Amino acid sequence: MQSQFSPLAVLRSALLACSLGAPAALAQHTQQDAQLPLDELRTFADVFNQIRIGYVEEIDDSTLLEYAIQGMLMNLDPHSAYLTEEAFEDLQSNTSGEFSGLGIEVGMEDGYVKIVAPIDGSPAAEAGLMSGDLILKLDGKQVKGLSLNEAIELMRGPKGSPIELQIGRPGTSQPFDITLKRDTIKVASVRERFLEPGYGYIRVAQFQTGTGDDVGAALERLMAKGPLKGLVLDLRNNPGGVLGASVDVAGLFMDGGLVVYTEGRLANSEMRYSADAGDASGGAPLVVLINGGSASASEIVAGALQDQKRAVIMGTDSFGKGSVQTVMPISESRAVKLTTALYFTPNGRSIQASGIEPDIIVERAQVTAYDTSNQITEADLTRRLDNVNGETRRSQRQSEGLLGTDNQLYEALTLLKGVNILGLRSAPANAGMAGDG
Repeated sequence: MQSQFSPLAVLRSALLACSLGAPAALAQHTQQDAQLPLDELRTFADVFNQIRIGYVEEIDDSTLLEYAIQGMLMNLDPHSAYLTEEAFEDLQSNTSGEFSGLGIEVGMEDGYVKIVAPIDGSPAAEAGLMSGDLILKLDGKQVKGLSLNEAIELMRGPKGSPIELQIGRPGTSQPFDITLKRDTIKVASVRERFLEPGYGYIRVAQFQTGTGDDVGAALERLMAKGPLKGLVLDLRNNPGGVLGASVDVAGLFMDGGLVVYTEGRLANSEMRYSADAGDASGGAPLVVLINGGSASASEIVAGALQDQKRAVIMGTDSFGKGSVQTVMPISESRAVKLTTALYFTPNGRSIQASGIEPDIIVERAQVTAYDTSNQITEADLTRRLDNVNGETRRSQRQSEGLLGTDNQLYEALTLLKGVNILGLRSAPANAGMAGDG
């Protein structure tokens, strides 16, 4: 039997209450710019009522209204979302560095879940999932038609429990199935090493709350072993994270200057973020590696260092996620993640749907070097003249193994070595001689 209340009246009352309780800037914007579209509200109320009284299964009003809220946000853009209590907790744990799941940063594209980037050391990364892969099915259930939150719920589960994913990969003719085991994801945000003496490498897997401090500490450890001839900052497959961390990381390699600014419709969405004075690396030559899995905060760092002419950006085009999401609590257990602004690089370039284009494009490839071990040289000839300085043929350099395992990193190191060599050759003849007797 049909209820005697008017859904339209209830809806208008709810909207009025929301407006009165909204932030001042948003309430003012609502009052000044538009009246409520009564025809569309009447249509909504009619559809709401038809579902209440006619759907084959009874659905309570609160559930229907949650569905409506989810639908509004899902149709805005891939990153706006209605956060349930669990989803809000997951968002907070992702920025702290430990959470449970498959270890993939995801978004929505054409109704499917798209992988932005797998997280280093996660089940997804170890199984070979790649940026750009589409998740078509989860344990046999079609993903198309689900909200992003619903798909994420399906991917959750106890540690060690299996889940089967059907993957569509660009460039492959048929989807393929892969089974992963859920695990606790502990993101090692930063790690460092030397590629060769004097040439450092810092990998940032994700931007968490303390990532700026972690990169600073890694840089200090490298520099404690001697002056840096060059440094590679690896942001490949880094899906982003905390905005403040990206500003901190970029600032470590800049002697002041603008890092990023944002623009939106609300006054408080227009912000400018600048680096402090003092380059912590001492101006060491810098190459930043990016690829299609580098998103959001990664693109902010790459764009700032590129615009400020502080680094050479190498790799392939980044993901292009240049929007700002603000989490707005609407109750003790619910929140809305809403896109409220866009990021711009210091030179005014919008990152959104465009990404950062590398200065030098290097595609990831499997490179096999020619075997020259049997090649005859002067040193192999009988009755040869020995080297007057007593030198012998040098053993294989540490970096030569990179050619077959990571050609992009190999090219970055090669560029740094070339810059260093040219810098030494162009230095004045008496450079570095001050203080000699």
